[in-house]
Amino acid sequence: MSSAQSELEQAPDEVKLAVDLIYLLESNEVDPLVALKALNIVKTDLERKLESN
Repeated sequence: MSSAQSELEQAPDEVKLAVDLIYLLESNEVDPLVALKALNIVKTDLERKLESN
């Protein structure tokens, strides 16, 4: 097991999710500008869900 892999296993959940999302976007060759726009939509949606709780 590599050191980076071991560090990732110990990382907080938000870091693990960020790494997964970056991998997904890069492996599908999503344009960075499109990805940022989509992430802003997701962020807004999640913030609204938090406010309604």
